Amino acid sequence: MVKTTRRALMAMPALLALPAHAQTWPTRPIRIIVPFPPGGLVDVLARSIAQPLSAQLGQPVVVENRVGAGGNIGADVAAKSAPDGHVLLATSMGPVAVNQFIYRTMPYDTQTAFAPITLLASTPKVMCVTNARPWRSVTDVVAAAKAQPGVLTAGSAGAGSSLHLALELFKRATGTEIQHVPYRGAGPALTDLVAGQIDMVIDNLPNILGQITGNQVRPLAVATPQRLPQLPGVPTMAEAGIDFVFGTAFGLVAPAGTPEAIIARVAGLVRDALREPMIGGRLAEQGAIVGGGGPSEFAALIAREKTVLEPVIRAANIRAE
Repeated sequence: MVKTTRRALMAMPALLALPAHAQTWPTRPIRIIVPFPPGGLVDVLARSIAQPLSAQLGQPVVVENRVGAGGNIGADVAAKSAPDGHVLLATSMGPVAVNQFIYRTMPYDTQTAFAPITLLASTPKVMCVTNARPWRSVTDVVAAAKAQPGVLTAGSAGAGSSLHLALELFKRATGTEIQHVPYRGAGPALTDLVAGQIDMVIDNLPNILGQITGNQVRPLAVATPQRLPQLPGVPTMAEAGIDFVFGTAFGLVAPAGTPEAIIARVAGLVRDALREPMIGGRLAEQGAIVGGGGPSEFAALIAREKTVLEPVIRAANIRAE
């Protein structure tokens, strides 16, 4: 009892330094809106941090899937929620950085709708080809694509998805023309890749790692600066002479106007949760790169995504289906 009292007394100066609204927050359950279906990486990330946040904050943290329009529907719900720290949005870069260039109209302004909190994780991209093709390197793929422009096929999770954007970046880096085949999600694209119905995908490692280790598809290169520990035998694009580095980032944001003290507290609690082996370690095993960092770092990342991807989207005339 004495130890508990001393700990509480030691914590009091820091608590008193917080603004009043941060001291009393949260006063009710917290909702983390996921603008994508259950089971995807955004959903997994949100649910992985919900329990430790609840334990630290003393309130239930509920994950709510609000899907549709490439994430815009759920993001709009979050954007229009009261900025009091009781609604957060776990998201990929689409709803906060990319969709504004793909959709003709947006229900919210990505420049002003959200307050970045922290990066949850990022996923490296890996190029895989079907076992039905003879290619053993990225150089083989590039040669085949140049020999038959527009004949090779690459699947994606849909127009404007990160898989689609990765393909367009790869085409620009290699001067190739590869036919884009959009699917309703990465799962169906991967199914057709295994079956030999399409030639390749440039997918997020966690999505395809099981098929790689099961020898159902053939990995040719990773779009990362260094080789990945999960795939030590797979070279980087740079090793093949291709200037192509690209990954997908996932993060946590709040409605704009949420008090900075609450933003900072959530960021700190999430970073602590991601350091836990049961959370961060498991994500790393699945091929994700665990995030962290503060609001300013995540804001800078969002800004970079907009700068890099806008010209690619406009040049390829990518529009939402």
